[in-house]
Amino acid sequence: MSAPVSPKAPIHPLLAQYLVQLATNPLRTKAFTSATFSFLQEVIGSNAAGLPPSPTSKDASPLAKALARTHIDTKALKMALYGFFVSAPLGHFLVGLLQRAFAGKVGLKYRLGQLLASNLLIAPIQTTAFLASMAVISGAKSAEEVVRTVKAGFFAVIRVNWIVSPIAMTIAQQFIPIELWVPFFNMIQFALGTIFNIKVKQMRLAAAKKEAEERERERAREATAKAE
Repeated sequence: MSAPVSPKAPIHPLLAQYLVQLATNPLRTKAFTSATFSFLQEVIGSNAAGLPPSPTSKDASPLAKALARTHIDTKALKMALYGFFVSAPLGHFLVGLLQRAFAGKVGLKYRLGQLLASNLLIAPIQTTAFLASMAVISGAKSAEEVVRTVKAGFFAVIRVNWIVSPIAMTIAQQFIPIELWVPFFNMIQFALGTIFNIKVKQMRLAAAKKEAEERERERAREATAKAE
C-alpha cells in the first residue's frame, strides 16, 4: 500500500501529495487519516441521527454552544484518538502482513486466499478492537462490560464486513492500482463506519424513547390506581 505513485494516469495534485506522504511516512499518514475520519464519523453520525446536543452552562461562550450544537465534543475527540492510536497502527500492521504474505503472487487461487485471510483473520481482530474501544469510549468501567459489548455487536459488524469486503477487494484487485488501495479502502471504511454509527445512534434513541414511554405509562397506571 506504500508503492510509489504510478505515472500512467494523471491524478489530482492533492492525491499525489497524499500518496507521496503515504510512501514516505506510511504509518503517520494513515494515523492522521484514520483520526480525521473517526472524528468525522462521530460528528456526522450524531447530527444525522438527531441526537440532542450536549448540555452547556448559561455562561458558556457562543463558540462552546456552537460546538455543542454540532456535536463536536469530547466523544468526537476520543474517536479521533482511537483512530490515531488504535485503528491506524493495527490496520497498518495487519494489512502489511497480508500484503507481504501475498506479494508477487498472482492468479485466482491467490486472490481467493487473500480474500479469505482478510475476512477470517484480519476482520475479526479489527472488529474486536473497534467494539472494545467503543465500549471504553462510551463509558465501560470493567472488563466484563467491554466483553459484553464485543459479544453483542461482533456478528452484526462482521456480517457487514463479510458482505462488503469481498466486493471491495475484488474491485480493488481488478480496477484499482495498488498505490491507490489505501485511499480506496479508507473511503469504503469511512462510508460504512458513518452508516453504522448513524444506525447505532438511531437504535439507542429509539430504545431511550421506548424506555421513557414505558416509564410514563407506568406512572399513569400508578396514578390511576391511587385515584381508584
